[in-house]
Amino acid sequence: MAKTSPFQFIQQVRQEVSKVTWPTRKELTITTIMVFIMVVLAAVFFLIVDQVISVGIKFILGLGN
Repeated sequence: MAKTSPFQFIQQVRQEVSKVTWPTRKELTITTIMVFIMVVLAAVFFLIVDQVISVGIKFILGLGN
C-alpha cells in the first residue's frame, strides 16, 4: 500500500467531498420530520405489541385478577 503525505491526503479528501451532493435545507427538514414520525410510529407499534403479549402471558399463566 502506497503511503501518502498528510498534504496529499487532505487534497484527496477535499476532492471526494466536492463530489458529494449535499441536501438542501428543505430536503433536510422534510427528512428529519419523517424520521421523527417513523420513530413515534415504531414506538406506538411496539407499545401495542408489548401490551398484547403481556395480556396474553398473564391470561395463559393465570396471573390476572
